[in-house]
Amino acid sequence: MDRNDKIGKYKFVAEPFHVDFTGRLTMGVLGNHLLNCAGFHASDRGFGIATLNEDNYTWVLSRLAIELDEMPYQYEDFTVWTWVENVYRLFTDRNFALFDKEGRKIGYARSVWAMINLNTRKPADLLALHGGSIVDYVCDEPCPIEKPSRIKVSASEPVAALKAKYSDIDINGHVNSIRYIEHIMDLFPIEQYREQRIRRFEMAYVAESYYGDELTFYKEEAEDGSFNIEVRKNGAEVVCRSKVIFTAK
Repeated sequence: MDRNDKIGKYKFVAEPFHVDFTGRLTMGVLGNHLLNCAGFHASDRGFGIATLNEDNYTWVLSRLAIELDEMPYQYEDFTVWTWVENVYRLFTDRNFALFDKEGRKIGYARSVWAMINLNTRKPADLLALHGGSIVDYVCDEPCPIEKPSRIKVSASEPVAALKAKYSDIDINGHVNSIRYIEHIMDLFPIEQYREQRIRRFEMAYVAESYYGDELTFYKEEAEDGSFNIEVRKNGAEVVCRSKVIFTAK
């Protein structure tokens, strides 16, 4: 199979309602675009969610790491490339590259996905999917950023809390993965976004939360200046962790 057939390439525009007060695309919207591209790429090659749902399976995002030199500005065109780096029995690594309107690479992302059974919520064997044909799309396109790290949070007092509501819930009936990103972005003061931009952002999804769950957010600053965040539901179970690294504009 030709290398170009293994890479999905998708064009977007930074719409005014997708940017923040600085005019740059928000992290939540970028995350949505990345997830959509993953869905487009998988569907075009026969292992998208609609096809999997017919057999009672779906994809779930486990980890995400995004590293950026800059964000697209409002009204600017940008392009996202995506490809499969590795396929294991229970997980697959999918990478992304972000290009600006001039075709210059301005960021990369790494993600880890699992396929689960919709009834049991347990991981399924990816190598049994369509006779293992997913491995035919593994591509050696480079992705020169670090893989998602192991995030630890020792903070004992929450910095914010909210109850999961209608707008948080997705088609699978749980809190949407992007909504966690948006809630985490809200933990930082607007002054920080005036003076700095996010250079690297990570998410590690641990468990699902549902409508009515009380979500508490724990944040601490590490020695290297990065911020580690943990989200728990109903005062106990960890649902996700995040790492945010800012840099001067």
